[in-house]
Amino acid sequence: MTIADAPARLAAAADASLRWHPGGPYNLQRTLGILMRGNGDPSFSSRPDGLWMAFATPDGPVTLRLTVAGTALEPYVDAQAWGPGSGAALAGVPRLLGAGDDWSAFDEPSFTATLPHMVREARRRNLDVRLPSTGRMVDSLVPTILEQKVTVIEARRGFRYLMYRHGTPAPGSGTVAPPGLLVRPTAEGWLHIPSWEWHKAGVGPQRSATVMRALRSAVALERLAPLPAAEAAAKMQTIPGIGVWTAAEVVQRTHGCPDSIAVGDYHLAAYVGAALTGRRTDDAGMLALLAPWTGHRQRVVRMLGLSGFRKPTFGPRMTIQDHRSH
Repeated sequence: MTIADAPARLAAAADASLRWHPGGPYNLQRTLGILMRGNGDPSFSSRPDGLWMAFATPDGPVTLRLTVAGTALEPYVDAQAWGPGSGAALAGVPRLLGAGDDWSAFDEPSFTATLPHMVREARRRNLDVRLPSTGRMVDSLVPTILEQKVTVIEARRGFRYLMYRHGTPAPGSGTVAPPGLLVRPTAEGWLHIPSWEWHKAGVGPQRSATVMRALRSAVALERLAPLPAAEAAAKMQTIPGIGVWTAAEVVQRTHGCPDSIAVGDYHLAAYVGAALTGRRTDDAGMLALLAPWTGHRQRVVRMLGLSGFRKPTFGPRMTIQDHRSH
């Protein structure tokens, strides 16, 4: 089999497939990149033959392969799925890829005119970006809790450890799918991880306890997926240990929320302040700066990130904590 034959052979071997037309420019990597927990996330694999991802559905695990083809102005996304969750996964592919993400109000000339030049230019260069929406509460909530009050490096190291120890091989992994591709644990799987494994992963007792509290009512948690993002975020915050930062980070991924802002983030307020005013600011200052674009604040932040702006790197850095020594 030649390299040119590989995509056709893979498509023919899939349990189910679907083609989605975004109706305009589309960038798969920049759209779905927010879902990955770093380049080493074992539930994703980006390869020349497509973007691979694996996850659990109510019908069972699935491996999903996504590729973009067509022209720059009229692209389409082909999705192939393997495993018992294939049907459920493909039903959610358009939403996952951002089909429900409507930028039309953001792109209205009257609205665009109010945006900073940096944001306008970033949007002009990134018309192919959508906000994805997974609908998978557990998959988004657990790694977000692991990122509470620690560095991204530490959180992702712990997440990878737990994935390699307690994730399950994706359907077709090592045959049709990339070797080592893993499905994140289900709620039941996370609940059965023993305390010493959280300790070895460097996850402190406060964060692991928050995971346990949240997932003991996994059914109620998944019922948040169909709710409006603001309502889902508010209900999440009734769980002890889940605050506005965690809820915002989750609904950005599960609901494709165009407005949620991660108040309490260690870097975000300073970044937004530096980008929009040249000076660092705090959460209150950030919210005041973004207030004119309420309803689209997350879109503004995404465009700032894609603008190429980098804030000065001086100042205190967060110390990586090692809970395994405690």
